[in-house]
Amino acid sequence: MKLSYLAKECGGRVLGGDAEIRSLCTDSRVAGEGDLFFCFRGTHCDSHEFAAEAEARGAAALVVDRPLPVSLPCILSEDVRAAMANISAAFYGHPERRMKLVGVTGTNGKTTTSQMLYHILKAAGRSAGLVGTLGAKFAGRETEPCLTTPDPVVLFSLLADMAQEGVDTVAMEVSAHALALRKVEPIRFEVGIFTNLTQDHLDFFGSMKAYGDAKKLLFSAEKCHFAVVNSDDPFTAELPCTNTLSYGLETPADCFAVIERETLRSVRLLLNLEDELIETQLRMTGRHNVYNALAAAAAAKLLGAQPDAIAKGLAETAVEGRLEWTASVRGADIFVDFAHTPDGLEKSLKALRPYCKGRLVLLFGCGGNRDGKKRPKMGEIAAKFADFTVITSDNPRYEDPVSIISDIERGFLPHSDAYVAVEEREEGIRYALAMLEAGDILLVAGKGGETNQEIMGIKYTYDDKTLIKRLTEK
Repeated sequence: MKLSYLAKECGGRVLGGDAEIRSLCTDSRVAGEGDLFFCFRGTHCDSHEFAAEAEARGAAALVVDRPLPVSLPCILSEDVRAAMANISAAFYGHPERRMKLVGVTGTNGKTTTSQMLYHILKAAGRSAGLVGTLGAKFAGRETEPCLTTPDPVVLFSLLADMAQEGVDTVAMEVSAHALALRKVEPIRFEVGIFTNLTQDHLDFFGSMKAYGDAKKLLFSAEKCHFAVVNSDDPFTAELPCTNTLSYGLETPADCFAVIERETLRSVRLLLNLEDELIETQLRMTGRHNVYNALAAAAAAKLLGAQPDAIAKGLAETAVEGRLEWTASVRGADIFVDFAHTPDGLEKSLKALRPYCKGRLVLLFGCGGNRDGKKRPKMGEIAAKFADFTVITSDNPRYEDPVSIISDIERGFLPHSDAYVAVEEREEGIRYALAMLEAGDILLVAGKGGETNQEIMGIKYTYDDKTLIKRLTEK
């Protein structure tokens, strides 16, 4: 594909002549013959500094935001990240134009909502695809997780594979980072879903306003056709969308639900979707999952799914690591959950409390090199809503785990002293399991279905579920 064609697609200007582009590349270490290498400013470095390395490895051209002392032809763009998304879409034949895409954004609930919608679409006989935190699924294939929303080169290659396999509708998680970094720039979503807005990612955005402004980008008239919005979340009033379908449990909404019966592992629901009644059962508990089901059901209705498909799809959805019952020991139940924000942790603890006949025990930590302001808040929530807490490591990354634990303790100690700090996560889980008695519930929070733990730049094989099952089966 010609460089000049790709330049037109992104509104850039060609410097130094045309070139034939064979593939796209964002990592100079693996650049090869015929690659188009993207140079953009990142959080920690500027990849313009690696342009010479990409040239030495055989790259055919660059995309830059300023002229560089190289002999390669370049596309000069004011916004290389937006250019990367537009070029990736064009290079892979604009797969986003050959299918309907549903974008799910919000602090919590993106994974569960998109999974629910995917299962509804399959139950409706649609050729469905899924992209998100747990990886991608389509046409009987699965890919490994990378990011909540993959970077454009990976994303549009993936969408092209889906289009090739005949996928007609894709449910995908769209993070605030993805919106701010223009990853989905060329996509006009058929439906945008808003779940909620609570504190997270302030290490990147700096303020809740900036974080919220990023979420708003999905809901402009140019970005999505329909919007499915949470009427119970105050931030919904700030969204710029007009063509909306609302859902909620507390305030008037187009779609709402009556909880008929709730157990430790399931919820029986009667959904009212614009006066169309649907009875179904979820394979998970908690009011927050009722919200997720409403969001998925409302979006599915907009996409033409019939009531029986909505009921069947919701009933078949089981999301790994999302308030997932994992094991029992000595009459105590153990759940694994991804809750890694103050709001998510509170909701999960509240969901389990009504079924706890003994102590509600919590094990959690906070990720390193991420929003440190939420750590004391999560400590406070743990102290208020759990009977005993094991504070431990999550993904410490490049931070000292003891320092992270200390941040959590600052919020915990003014409210309770019923806790222990255990730096090693595996040892922390052993401690928590050993203290369980009949009637207790243990919530192991923070990592959910993750299969590694990141420490000092190395991702070690590890997952909570495997460890818990191994320890409880002895």
